Amino acid sequence: MNNAVVRLQNLTRSFEQGGVRIDVLRGANLAIQPGEIVALLGPSGSGKSTMLQAIGLLEGGFGGLIEIAGINASQLGKDQRAAVRRDHIGFVYQFHHLLPDFSAMENVVLPQLVAHRSQDEAQVRARELLDALGLGARLDHRPSQLSGGEQQRVAVARALANKPQMVLADEPTGNLDEATADRVLGQFLELVRGEGSSALVATHNERLARAMDRVVRLHDGLLEETGLR
Repeated sequence: MNNAVVRLQNLTRSFEQGGVRIDVLRGANLAIQPGEIVALLGPSGSGKSTMLQAIGLLEGGFGGLIEIAGINASQLGKDQRAAVRRDHIGFVYQFHHLLPDFSAMENVVLPQLVAHRSQDEAQVRARELLDALGLGARLDHRPSQLSGGEQQRVAVARALANKPQMVLADEPTGNLDEATADRVLGQFLELVRGEGSSALVATHNERLARAMDRVVRLHDGLLEETGLR
């Protein structure tokens, strides 16, 4: 467990709503090893997105240990958390969140420039990823000129642009029809494995979860291993 890319220990998160305390996470534990792709199963509202926000260091208010690439991120300041996200984590969301005024290539180049990679290096990396995802002929197209599946593949390339150790995907194919979802997920898994990254993929789709290395289920604020394959 010591070389885990992500380690959660006794993770808790509560909210106040209408004067009532809601315990979304009640002591969840998880370790994800290098190169491991894990499906996070659970119905809408079960806390999957909250858990991804914890691992992605996107907000505070969590109790317990959050360790990313050996770094105890639980008590880091805002700037330190941003540095860990930049250097170690990639994100794919249900909606692509691409910058509408930028081309596919530019959307994948930009996060690399933020990470201080040179323009030439960033373009080579972007082209490599987009080619691998079958988008070599669409490099100069803006998001509005791309299909839903193409947009999401650009989002996958963007998430992997800085070679993150950990990729967090929140219902990454939830906005696509079944055939397109299968194709995008297959390309996503192939690329993540080829890059040697780990991934945690939140989904409510048990059929898609079977394509991953391991499946955990979020139930009543706790994580349970499942034999689903």
